[in-house]
Amino acid sequence: MSDGVTVQFQVHFGRGQKGQRKLRPGVAKIPVGPGRIPRVARLMALAIRFNELIAAGEVRDYADLARLGHVSRARVTQIMNLLNLAPDIQEAILFLPETPQGTDPITERHLRPIAAEADWGQQRAMWGELSAVGCPDSA
Repeated sequence: MSDGVTVQFQVHFGRGQKGQRKLRPGVAKIPVGPGRIPRVARLMALAIRFNELIAAGEVRDYADLARLGHVSRARVTQIMNLLNLAPDIQEAILFLPETPQGTDPITERHLRPIAAEADWGQQRAMWGELSAVGCPDSA
């Protein structure tokens, strides 16, 4: 499981109240990007990983994934249905721009009708409409 990468860095602790350890102020912090990765991009990556685990025989089925992830089998199915999207749509989802603040413009719920469509051409048309309008919430 190890890919042979080693990361080394120094961490400086000082003593706080009642002997608690605290990071010393002034220590360089790791820069954080301006936003966060959209949840749907993380779910797409998770679906791909789950598929690899099933193909490799590390887990037997969606029920095993649900037990391991402490979610329902229905939720695992919803996540795995993202694999029904056309490959170019999957790629576009994986590379969605970071969300600077607030809610993500495109959610997994918005993608469900697209993933339910069997025709990739129709999926691409639906995706074009969704990504063009930024997906106003219709819940």
